[in-house]
Amino acid sequence: MKLWHCHNARSLRPLWALEEMQLPYEVETLPFPPRFFKKEFLGINSLGTVPFFQDGETTMTESTGICHYLVEKYKKHEFGLKPEHAEFGDYLNWLYHSDATLTFPQTIVLRYSRLEQKERRLPQAVEDYAAWFIARLRRLDTHIKSREFLCDNRFTIADIAVGYALHLGQSLGLDQRYTPQVNDYLARLQARPAFKKAAAIGAEQSAFK
Repeated sequence: MKLWHCHNARSLRPLWALEEMQLPYEVETLPFPPRFFKKEFLGINSLGTVPFFQDGETTMTESTGICHYLVEKYKKHEFGLKPEHAEFGDYLNWLYHSDATLTFPQTIVLRYSRLEQKERRLPQAVEDYAAWFIARLRRLDTHIKSREFLCDNRFTIADIAVGYALHLGQSLGLDQRYTPQVNDYLARLQARPAFKKAAAIGAEQSAFK
């Protein structure tokens, strides 16, 4: 298996999952965004986005989808839930929620606070979408008050998916607005050895400084 990765980008999700599952893989790190700074990458992934994942004939571009693929393809069900589990629907919901609801507004914050040239930055958009992201944490705020992890009282890829969104928010300075229980949850996830190893990969090319 091979993963194309940028430091602290959404590719951290599958990289973290590969480390947790102790699966063999190759990683190629790229400067962010690679479609501008590594144009030859467009010959591999026409979208120019990371992650890009290859496993034999299978190629994937969605970070949470790759995590789900690894659980099912390699029967790593200790990191997931099966359909007959009572919390299976909640597990799937957190997987989809992590990107569709949580990571999306952060991409606007990132672009218009750091990636655009200074004359094109939009402080009002940054503040509006930062507030949107924090508001979308309400469900997590309530859910994690009495739980160590999101589902089945154990660590799963749902925690990787949501945990990455919180980690990205931290890199953008939004963790100052997290509730105490969310900050504690993020700290638990970041203390995991697999997270620490994955989070360090590609740091020398990071755009998140």
